[in-house]
Amino acid sequence: MQFVLTDWMPNNQIFCCSSFYMLVKCLLYLKVLYGYQEGLLLLLDVGPSMHGVLPQVEKLCSMLVQKKLIYGKNDEVGIVLFGTEDTRNELSTQLGGYENIVVLRDIKVVDGDLIENLTRIPRGTVAGDFLDAIVVGMDMLIKKYGETNKGKKRMCLITNALCPIKDSDAGTKEDQVGLIAMRMSALGMKMENIVVRGSLSGNANQRIMDENDLLLDLFSKKSSVKTIYVDSPTALLGAIKTRNISPVTIFRGDLEISPNMKIKVWVYKKTAEEKFPTLKKYSDKAPPTDKFATHEVKVDYEYKSVEDTSKVVPPEQRIKGYRYGPHVVPISSAEWEAVKFKPEKSVKLLGFTDASNILRHYYMKDVNVLIAEPGKPGAMIAVSALARAMKEMNKVAILRCVWRQGQQSVVVGVMTPNVSEKDNIPDSFFFNVLPFAEDVREFQFPSFSNFPVSWQPNEQQQEAADNLVKMLDLAPSGKGETLQPEFTPNPVLERFFHHLELKSKHPDAPVPPLDGTLKKITEPDLELLAENKSIVDAFRRQFELKENPKLKKSTRRLLREKPSGSDERNGDDNVSDALAINSIESKPVTKVEKIGDLTPIQDFEAMMSRRDSPDWVSKAIEDMKRKIFNLVENSNNGDDYSKAVELFVALRKGCILEQVSLSLSPGFPFATDNCAFVVNFSPSAKLGKLLCLDIQLSINFRKFFLVQEPKQFNEFLSRICKFCQEQNLGSFCDLLASKELSLVTKSEAIDSDVTDDEARSFFVKREPKYED
Repeated sequence: MQFVLTDWMPNNQIFCCSSFYMLVKCLLYLKVLYGYQEGLLLLLDVGPSMHGVLPQVEKLCSMLVQKKLIYGKNDEVGIVLFGTEDTRNELSTQLGGYENIVVLRDIKVVDGDLIENLTRIPRGTVAGDFLDAIVVGMDMLIKKYGETNKGKKRMCLITNALCPIKDSDAGTKEDQVGLIAMRMSALGMKMENIVVRGSLSGNANQRIMDENDLLLDLFSKKSSVKTIYVDSPTALLGAIKTRNISPVTIFRGDLEISPNMKIKVWVYKKTAEEKFPTLKKYSDKAPPTDKFATHEVKVDYEYKSVEDTSKVVPPEQRIKGYRYGPHVVPISSAEWEAVKFKPEKSVKLLGFTDASNILRHYYMKDVNVLIAEPGKPGAMIAVSALARAMKEMNKVAILRCVWRQGQQSVVVGVMTPNVSEKDNIPDSFFFNVLPFAEDVREFQFPSFSNFPVSWQPNEQQQEAADNLVKMLDLAPSGKGETLQPEFTPNPVLERFFHHLELKSKHPDAPVPPLDGTLKKITEPDLELLAENKSIVDAFRRQFELKENPKLKKSTRRLLREKPSGSDERNGDDNVSDALAINSIESKPVTKVEKIGDLTPIQDFEAMMSRRDSPDWVSKAIEDMKRKIFNLVENSNNGDDYSKAVELFVALRKGCILEQVSLSLSPGFPFATDNCAFVVNFSPSAKLGKLLCLDIQLSINFRKFFLVQEPKQFNEFLSRICKFCQEQNLGSFCDLLASKELSLVTKSEAIDSDVTDDEARSFFVKREPKYED
């Protein structure tokens, strides 16, 4: 491509503005066209020993091209097959040799035809030589790009490396690998070697395998080559890097160990979550004949005055407003800038701690890698010395980081040493963000000690459960880790890209089923279950599986659904079922001792369900009453009324349920003035019927022991309504009336003295009487 600029000035030193603009456009075009383009060459072994793996190789390469059609549509891809019966490549034609190697596709821009080629890879009939294939691939890349495009030329070799390599007349095989690796480094070529082994490789000559592994290891040591060994179809699908993302530093500056000691470092992102591609709106309004139509949809917003909807408010007359309760507070951009927190760009050491103090589940967000600044030998020595000392002492560092100047957020994280095992890779650090106190969520789970003895597992059940959990370990001792993150593709994303590729050819194509290999990621491993059938059967024998019958509605649901003042009664059978459900629901998750501000309703219910002391019920009711009263009294124009009503609903429900469910433990001692006895409940007994007590004694026991919670609620409701009338807060009473939150009646709780008519007329406004 050639660009000609004609508007030069006579002195040939400067040029006019139009020519400068034209030059800039040309440079930008060239940058877009060539600056981010990658040239990828797939070197595929199709010999007889690879026939069983080639279906997975076809899927892998198709997945790669599908993503390139979205993320790298300017990238170029070629395909070279080795182990074929035929020979078709330029090196063989020009120099001879390099047999059984076929160039299936020259290096061209990715398109839909490439996927078709990859879904029908021809099978070879002879053993393949991967060294010859690498030389043919290098020749193709050199002829295509020359010495330019350094770092953007990549080869991907997929083989099982089970076939012998031909001897060379120019020296040993190791010498040949050294020359190839040196040439690759000089031209800025990269290569990935994916070696299929394990159950996928079948029977092989161990001597040949060891020799080939040694040659591949020499590539890794002498050039930018990465060798990966996979032993399952799932790992093969995740082995190749389907997206080529150029690393970008998020920080360049000093690692401040102390005011007098600083190390020049660069920080890169090491991992990032792979998300769905950003979907944009598409417009079909452009004429079909317009080849330059972008079909993009642009959205513009207009702000109009409330008083005059036809008047558009310009940007200089607009200001952002933020809600504060019922009010909207305007804050200008100048005010924001004045109060904005503007920390200085820095990475500072706060201190060191034992590695055991920082647990793995504390890590947040993505992982960053911290390296010494390239070209600074002193920084590399300092980083290596610090990393090795921390590794030896089992320490980690706590850092305070502000990645960019003017960044408002400050992160605190842990820096972990990463000591390299290879001589050509320097030591570095991994950085993980740690949570602040506000980010930590403690989830409390009930202990078995809170349940009855009959519900607690015995030793045999505990052992069966332990064995089942150990069986499901993804990294058992003596075996490799299953579903390694770096080799496990996201089945949802892969299915999405496959569907997208089908829709590009057939717009009405349905969503394809999940691939069989990807399905192994989402479903239980059948081989693992078959190998551990005895453990699964032992677990099944220890825990009896019963059908959970549908019970009738519990009193908790009935009381929630039944409006205040309703005359509907529940049958005795429903009450017994309700008690069984309530006994389960009343088990405390955590032993809450006071009602907090964050989850007051949950705290109230937890305190009401405690049975280790009868004082908790009274304390819960008093705390809730105090909480409601404070909300009503301190409310600003009623902004807290809705929350107070929610607490009122919980208080009313709790008082009714506490009065209905006599949750006394079996064997509870009780004494009166005349006698002493032990109260025992029978599971089949009806509500209020106690063994060894007659009905009259049951009523006397009830009046003697139980606190009359409904009466407490009614008295509190009357008191708060009187307070609202005195303080001119009648709107809160009106809100209670609209929610039908009236007094607790006898039909809801037998301890109440309020009739249904009294409850209905509680909020009725009385007309003032005037004297003549």
